[in-house]
Amino acid sequence: MKHISVLIKPASSLCNLRCKYCFYANVSSLREVRSFGKMKEETARKMIDNIFKELNDGDELTLAFQGGEPTLAGLNYYQNIISLVSGQDKKVSVHYAIQTNGTIINDNWCEFLKDHHFLVGLSIDGHPLHHDLNRLDTRKRGTFHRVLQTKELFDSYEIDYNVLCVLTEPLADEAEIVFRFLMDHNIRYVQFIPCLDDLNESNGTGHALTPQKFADFYMQILDYWFIELAKGNYISIKLFDDIFNLLVRHEMTACGILGNCQVQYVIEADGSVYPCDFYVLDEYRMGYIQNQTLRDLFEQDIPKQFLCSRTSLPEKCNTCPFRSMCRGGCKRMKDAMYVDEKDFCGYQSLLKEFVPKIDEILALLQGVTV
Repeated sequence: MKHISVLIKPASSLCNLRCKYCFYANVSSLREVRSFGKMKEETARKMIDNIFKELNDGDELTLAFQGGEPTLAGLNYYQNIISLVSGQDKKVSVHYAIQTNGTIINDNWCEFLKDHHFLVGLSIDGHPLHHDLNRLDTRKRGTFHRVLQTKELFDSYEIDYNVLCVLTEPLADEAEIVFRFLMDHNIRYVQFIPCLDDLNESNGTGHALTPQKFADFYMQILDYWFIELAKGNYISIKLFDDIFNLLVRHEMTACGILGNCQVQYVIEADGSVYPCDFYVLDEYRMGYIQNQTLRDLFEQDIPKQFLCSRTSLPEKCNTCPFRSMCRGGCKRMKDAMYVDEKDFCGYQSLLKEFVPKIDEILALLQGVTV
């Protein structure tokens, strides 16, 4: 039995917001074609057919949708995807996920997401001030209250969702406020996404996270999280879950956590396929899903070159006690959380606090209903 995951961008880089730190706006601006528009029905049909060619009875498939803003593809697009999947003759367990800014979700969307068991990632940046400073609509208005209304809608429909919080350099100074926000709004699942400098940026934007701020934020969050866990109150923080899964369950639940890239199969709206969401660039185009299977795409030279493109690790890594469980981590995240120009590693600092607590965390989790 195998499990295949693909990440689909059905509305390419189209978005109804103008977030100041959007990494995909930067990535798409470096391509010959900034946006491929919305995925055509014929492309979607061939995409599903070619994905299923790699599957057998009993296999699992995850279809995750991202953008830009993927809801701009329209509800009919997703209804068609469900229909195309249902029309396949193989007995495959299919899981659906979507990441959204939440600004155009309504009852019709909620009914659909609930009926088809979508896991939703909803973008909310920590608390109103920082959210509204960065997550702006086309009229430069903050979107916090609209997104919070969507969260409440998800709660009322009992939709499975987690909150995606972009961790900027300024927000990293507000760990206590961020954690209190999670508690006040009963947010049980959260992923802090390190804010990155643009691929072509040399001077910095002021939003990008640094290893020092990464460490400061996460070590404070760890303290608050541990106190709640000791009370029997479990909150899923993605990075803590990933480290725990690696050390205790020997599972890799995050790409790059062991320093090795994996081919993610990122499918743009025109059917072009790329190895990583951070590198959806012309030079990394592997081919087109409407013309090739995933196996065909994987066997091209581009994914092989991508997987082997790792640069040498900093000298600090050679003496790091956690080298075997990190190996430099994700290459795109290196400036945000690993070794900086002062030879400080934010991830090492966090692991020095987290790893000694692992047995106690395990014992506490065994007494918690998750």
